[in-house]
Amino acid sequence: MPTDLAAPATSLDVGTLLIIAICVTALLGLFLLFAWLQERIPALAWWGLAYLIGALSGGIWRFEGVAASPAAGSAEIPLFLAVGMIWSAARLFHGRPVLWGTMCIGAAVWPLAWLFPAFAGSAASRLVVAALIVAFYTFLTAAELWRERRKTLLRRWPAIFVPMLHGAVFLFPVASMTLAPDGVRWRGFTSGWISVFMIEVVLYLIGAAFIVMILAKDRTVGFYKTAATTDPLTGVLNRRGFTEATALVLRQSARGAVPVSVLAFDLDHFKSINDRFGHGAGDAVLRQFAAVMRKNMRTDDVIGRLGGEEFIAVLPSTLADAAAAAERVRTAFAAETVSCDGTLIAATVSVGVACGSPAAPLAALLARADETLYRAKTNGRNRVEVSDEAVAARPAQALPATKQKGVARSDALQVCTACAMREDA
Repeated sequence: MPTDLAAPATSLDVGTLLIIAICVTALLGLFLLFAWLQERIPALAWWGLAYLIGALSGGIWRFEGVAASPAAGSAEIPLFLAVGMIWSAARLFHGRPVLWGTMCIGAAVWPLAWLFPAFAGSAASRLVVAALIVAFYTFLTAAELWRERRKTLLRRWPAIFVPMLHGAVFLFPVASMTLAPDGVRWRGFTSGWISVFMIEVVLYLIGAAFIVMILAKDRTVGFYKTAATTDPLTGVLNRRGFTEATALVLRQSARGAVPVSVLAFDLDHFKSINDRFGHGAGDAVLRQFAAVMRKNMRTDDVIGRLGGEEFIAVLPSTLADAAAAAERVRTAFAAETVSCDGTLIAATVSVGVACGSPAAPLAALLARADETLYRAKTNGRNRVEVSDEAVAARPAQALPATKQKGVARSDALQVCTACAMREDA
């Protein structure tokens, strides 16, 4: 009697769980499609359609009868297509193309496998192959998210962990199922596993939809942030973006006691280019100069356009290294020409270089570089002039006595650095 009472309490209706999974999948698919209409991110449309196709697969499976076989009929073909589309959506999120052949290989292999009697006659074989195909695409999805290195690991780990766990759920029973014979024991084991599987699938679908919405939000926020901090003509930082990026460079350089150099650029006779060839030609020259800067400077150098033909760069480097970088840019730009309506336009640039302590005010560094740039203009243009005096740090504020020794050591370091920079120059 106690055994009879316990059995219904622990049993789960697989058909009911499947209906719940179908409804949740369809609703999430519609939700993602609605989000796509709002955000216009193609990956959302792919992910939403994949959910709807997955719900269709569940409907076919439910109609054919779950109890007969967990992997029979035509329900698996749209299921494999759906998981392939989710992997493709993850690729689209990060700007990678859709691999149509790989995406459809699971859906194509499944009907071919049914041509083999050994496969068609074994429920264990069918279920194992189906689980392997789903796990394959799930791990591919996790791998695509792992390849995205622009986010910190702390922010990326949920997007990686959720599909990895889902794939592991599919693989966990595979070894046992391959060893279990067909019959009563097999059907009982399979029925119990399907109940757990249904619950896990619902949780995965909700978690994956939540993750994809976070990714979409990050993409939208990143787009607007980039638009707000980037010069639309040249693609380098505008004044606002330059100020924010420079503040970070100054903090990092201060921690490592690394001097900071500023390069001020001004295109020579730029007004005459606009007057002779038109503003379209002038814009092309500005874009060309920005491209030369990006090509001849390091990735951690901050490059910005302050306005007109004036550009600026901040480098965590010594004065000698900054002067060498300025000379590379000047030489490379002088060798470039811009074609406008069949006419080749050549231009040159003058550069002023200044260096100082990372604790120096940014305004002081920029002013010193601007003074040096003016000297380059006065001395004939198309040249690099270097400031012979390092910009000092801000006057020390009143600090506790315990910090005075550290301040003195820092000041001594700044003096030594300035001396070394004068020798290099």
